[in-house]
Amino acid sequence: MTSSPSKADLRRHFRQLRSRHLPPLQQWLDRGAPGLDHPLLQPRSPGAPGEGAVGLAWPLAGEPDLRGWLQASGLPLALPAVAEERLRYRPWRPGQSLVADACGIPAPPATAGDLDPHQLALLLIPALAIDQRGVRLGYGGGWYDRLRADPAWRRRPALAVLPEACVVAELPRDPWDVPLDGWISERGFRQLAARP
Repeated sequence: MTSSPSKADLRRHFRQLRSRHLPPLQQWLDRGAPGLDHPLLQPRSPGAPGEGAVGLAWPLAGEPDLRGWLQASGLPLALPAVAEERLRYRPWRPGQSLVADACGIPAPPATAGDLDPHQLALLLIPALAIDQRGVRLGYGGGWYDRLRADPAWRRRPALAVLPEACVVAELPRDPWDVPLDGWISERGFRQLAARP
């Protein structure tokens, strides 16, 4: 009987797989994600009324860079910041000065103010892999799961953004894992069935 791979083994595997398959996804994003059909990601004129900010992540090595695509959309944006042992979102505008958060990742400073869940329309979350149930394989810090354990944050739609090659049938799920609502890949948007 063979044992299932550990999450550490899966992270190594999917980090390499994502790196190999990232270029087509990045090229599609850089072209404005043509054909993407998601109501909260439709471009709009600067200053037009909106449904709230789109939360994206500052891209780390090997992750898709969503900044150019989303900046061109005219949507209000927010970046995550880890401070005082929790992840929060802060408003962000292109060109705004950033500081390293508690994880060393560029983020808006505390003076930008923390956003409440109702001020975000959508969370776009980095992932190494996702399964058909919405279970996400992240880096193991648990920041997004802890954030989304709060029912107010859980009500915000959350999608992984990753190459289609990193979408699998099933990943191991721990009790604290909070599934996402779908994903975006170079094939477009996939919405999972609504949960009760």
